[in-house]
Amino acid sequence: MGVRLMARSQLVAAAPPETVWEVLSEPQHYGYWVVGSSEIRAWDDDWPAPGSRFEHRVGFQPLTLADHTEVLESEPPSRLVLRAKSRPLGVARVEMITEPHPAGSLLTMIEDPDLPLARILTPPPVHAMIRLRNGESLRRLRSLAERRLAPGLEDRAAG
Repeated sequence: MGVRLMARSQLVAAAPPETVWEVLSEPQHYGYWVVGSSEIRAWDDDWPAPGSRFEHRVGFQPLTLADHTEVLESEPPSRLVLRAKSRPLGVARVEMITEPHPAGSLLTMIEDPDLPLARILTPPPVHAMIRLRNGESLRRLRSLAERRLAPGLEDRAAG
């Protein structure tokens, strides 16, 4: 693992950890809630088991890159650790933590470059942009999880 610089983003969702985990367990939705991911092309049937992966496109048309994300650790419903690849641009270690909270769940997303020269290649302004991007990703994840609790509400955003 590279040097931990910790681009950390948090928010509270009005959904229990088990409901958030349901969304994290459906790779087809990552293209919606992960900002910068444009398409999930294929996934392993046992996602999110350790070693499972999905193939994705990142970027915005017409400039996209095809690569994959792999599960490093999986502790339902509280923790999911991923290695997200967007080569040649980079590789990141992403940790998703879901903790019980009086309002539902506290969601934490920690992203670090998974590169030997991370301090040189990822200056503080870039990490600040990653935190902003991940804050929006968490808002989208929260929206998907909270919609599951609203009876009769269709999941239009991810479909």
